[in-house]
Amino acid sequence: MGFLLYFAILLLVPIWAQLKVKKAYSKYSKIPSSSGMTGAQVARKILDDNGLYDVGIEEVRGSLTDHYDPRTKTVRLSSDNFHGHSIAGTAVAAHEVGHAIQDAENYAFLRFRHALVPVANLGSNFSFIIILVGLLLQQANMILLGIIFMAAAVLFQVVTLPVEFNASNRAMNQIVALGMIRNDEERETRKVLDAAALTYVAAALVAVMELLRFILIFVGMSNEE
Repeated sequence: MGFLLYFAILLLVPIWAQLKVKKAYSKYSKIPSSSGMTGAQVARKILDDNGLYDVGIEEVRGSLTDHYDPRTKTVRLSSDNFHGHSIAGTAVAAHEVGHAIQDAENYAFLRFRHALVPVANLGSNFSFIIILVGLLLQQANMILLGIIFMAAAVLFQVVTLPVEFNASNRAMNQIVALGMIRNDEERETRKVLDAAALTYVAAALVAVMELLRFILIFVGMSNEE
């Protein structure tokens, strides 16, 4: 029963988080912001107000594909948010600019996350393979190696949380300070940002649970030896 509950959590938590994001985005992408500014205009205004004139803004295909690219110093917004002038678009654009501001200020958690990318990629790609081989061969040392690789990927997920929450807080502070939303729009804007944050919380929770499961398996095998 516990085994089934464990896998139910692994499966349902990410799905629930994604549904929350899509529901909030779908609802508030249909509500125009009082400023009438497009996401691209919101991003440019915040960037310029923070002296980030060298950071570019580009349109990118897809839905909710918005992101900040620190390599090219570019805020990329999905078409709906780039051209639209909704509350959701304002929130998303401001959030991505929040990452650009973090980058400019050398925000510690962002730098740490960037440093983790190579080892986290290795962990994501090879940890399960190494652990599976270790389980098949009943080799505890190989399982431990896989756990170490997985731990790097999990650490990346955990470090992502303060980065994303900080970017959302910066976003709210900026759009409020610059008068891009009215007082009665703050609650709706925050709902969009909070819903998006849930996906990262869910991913981190699942990653930690998986890591703990394999640690317990390793401990059990070590005790048997």
